[in-house]
Order: sequence, then structure tokens, then C-alpha cells
Amino acid sequence: MARQKTASRSAAQTAVKKKWTGLRGAAKTSTANTLTAKTSARKSIKSKGRSAALAKSRAAKPKARPKQRIAVSHHREEDFKSDGLRAYARYRDLGIKDATHGAAQAHVIRLIGPCNPQEVSKLHYHDIEFQMVYVLKGWVKTYMEGQGELLMKEGGCWTQPPRIKHMILDYSDDVELLEVILPGEFKTVELKA
Repeated sequence: MARQKTASRSAAQTAVKKKWTGLRGAAKTSTANTLTAKTSARKSIKSKGRSAALAKSRAAKPKARPKQRIAVSHHREEDFKSDGLRAYARYRDLGIKDATHGAAQAHVIRLIGPCNPQEVSKLHYHDIEFQMVYVLKGWVKTYMEGQGELLMKEGGCWTQPPRIKHMILDYSDDVELLEVILPGEFKTVELKA
């Protein structure tokens, strides 16, 4: 009888051991499978993330502009033309627009005096990315939204943020301005007073 109990106990212990070993093995396999699945998921997410990032960076890259060329412009009186934005101004194109394939524009502007506020002082804005004006000779008085009136003299310089409302109020008879604008082609909108 004692042998039977010992054998039964031994058989029970063996059965429990087998079951425990099987459960541990299954747990290990399950854990390994879970880890493998998690690793695969991470790799998949990283791969998708990389693919998305690559696609995004490719899409974000602007189209390559044609290669810019050198622009050289020497002062010649005959280069001042009245074919610009304003009838009361003469423009000397510096060749930047052609050299940059329209990326930028630069010209020297002579405002023809005396200033006539009825013709000159019209509130407007330019649909641009960048605009800078440098006073080469004389002086000019302007108004810019949020800034008020500015008197700019020879050697003075200012920028006009995109679409800022502004106008010329007055200028000297000898005023010359250097203006740089991006892009080379842009729209000007005159506003009703």
C-alpha cells in the first residue's frame, strides 16, 4: 500500500512536472511569439515611418529652378524706362529677373518730381514674399500700415512685409531708390480710400 501511495505520488508529481514544464514552455513560446510580433510591428512601423518620411521629404522638395546666370548692369541713362508699375516713375532694370528665372527682381527707380499726391498717394499692397527699398539719392516719405509715416533719406533702407498696405506720400525731385523684390513676378492691388 505504501508503495502504491509512493508510486501514485511519484506519478502525480511527474504529471504536475510535465504539466508545469508544458505550461512554462508554452508561456516561453507565447512570450517569444509576442516579442517577435512586437518586434515585427516596431520594424513595420519604423519602415512605414521611414517610407512616409522619405515620401514627405521628396514631396516637400521644391522643383529645381534652372541654374542662375550672372547679371551685370552698368549705369546708362537710356536704361531708365517708363514701362514700370507707376507712370510717375522711371525704372532701370538690373537684369536680376532674367538671370534668376523670375526668382527675384531688382531695379533702380527714379520718381519724377514734383510729387503729385493725387497721383502718387494711393494705398496699395504687393503680393510678394520679400521687398526691400534702399534710398540712393534724395528722400522719400512713405506710409506703412502699423508703422505710420516714415521719412527715409539717402542711405536709408526698409523692408515691406508681404501684403502690407502702404503708399508714397512725398519725395524730393532727385530721389532714386534701389528696390529688390521676390519673386520677380507679382501682383499689386490698389485699395479704395
